[in-house]
Amino acid sequence: MTVARNRRRLSRLSLAAAFGAAALAPLAALADTAVKVGYLPVTGHAKFFVAKEQGFFKKEGLDVDLVEFQNSADGINAVVAGKLDVGAFGTTAPLVFYSKGSDLKIIGGIMGQDAALVVKPELAGTIRSINDLKGKKVATVRMASGDAVLRGALKDAKINWKNDLHIFELKNPPAVIEAVKSGQVDAGLVWGPHDLRAEQQGLKVVVRSGDLSPGHPCCRLVVTSAKLKDEAVVQGFLRAILKAEKFAAENRKETIDAIAKYIKLDRALLEKGYYSPNLEQGSDPNVKGVQKFWLTMVGSEFIEGKRALDPIFEVGPYKKALDSLAKESPKDPFWQARLKEFKERDVL
Repeated sequence: MTVARNRRRLSRLSLAAAFGAAALAPLAALADTAVKVGYLPVTGHAKFFVAKEQGFFKKEGLDVDLVEFQNSADGINAVVAGKLDVGAFGTTAPLVFYSKGSDLKIIGGIMGQDAALVVKPELAGTIRSINDLKGKKVATVRMASGDAVLRGALKDAKINWKNDLHIFELKNPPAVIEAVKSGQVDAGLVWGPHDLRAEQQGLKVVVRSGDLSPGHPCCRLVVTSAKLKDEAVVQGFLRAILKAEKFAAENRKETIDAIAKYIKLDRALLEKGYYSPNLEQGSDPNVKGVQKFWLTMVGSEFIEGKRALDPIFEVGPYKKALDSLAKESPKDPFWQARLKEFKERDVL
């Protein structure tokens, strides 16, 4: 009898354990995947903030931790070191690191253009174009996209940026603005909304990067090859970014609400910065734009360019994310426009 009772007791315990495991399984499945994302405190990165605040990341099963960086060089270092899952740090920085052998992949984009050259009002009459920078002191932010565009434009103007002027690489746009205001440099290159902040402080915008290289890409969504292994996470992340792009295009107030949580500036300034005609909003990898940017960097001797560029692009996850959203709303003109854009800019 004792043996029989023990067997029945063990059987009951086994069933209880089985039911307990079954009950816990759905809870485990509902746990969001942690994703650490690096960003810059600029209006152009609003899609991160919108996706977080509107719950788009959450709906894709992602628990996104947004980590702020002050410049692209530091951010890309964190991506390469495995401290971030995704980073959006210019076009210059990832291409410089890639040219030196880093294992990086471009899976999408956050913004384009948006850099501006600012000067003191008394110099606005003498510094009106790239040609006027010869012999001048110019402050930039290390590995900023606008920096590479500037050096490419100087090369085109037959001005040697290594010898014909003095370029100082500073830590962030506020430092550049202060250097211009104090007269330590003649001109400074910043990005939005710091161009608007510079104007508020009495400086003048004399050249925009979009004028030097129309439609040039800026911050690209970059990962390492190891992060691509979880396709569901990558596609979910890109779906959330695309949803945020659409939301921001249709909902100004809520978009500025989201930006204001991460960038402590006047709301009117944030709105003017994000909805500026100088800021390009595409979320696609923009392969053709990056290829042109690469050639500009090679031509201006910013990088050697000995490594083939095509392996840096991983457009499959973006295409699948976009296709899935378009399939959900096949008549929505927004998704149709994004599909057309992909065909024009991202076919290798």
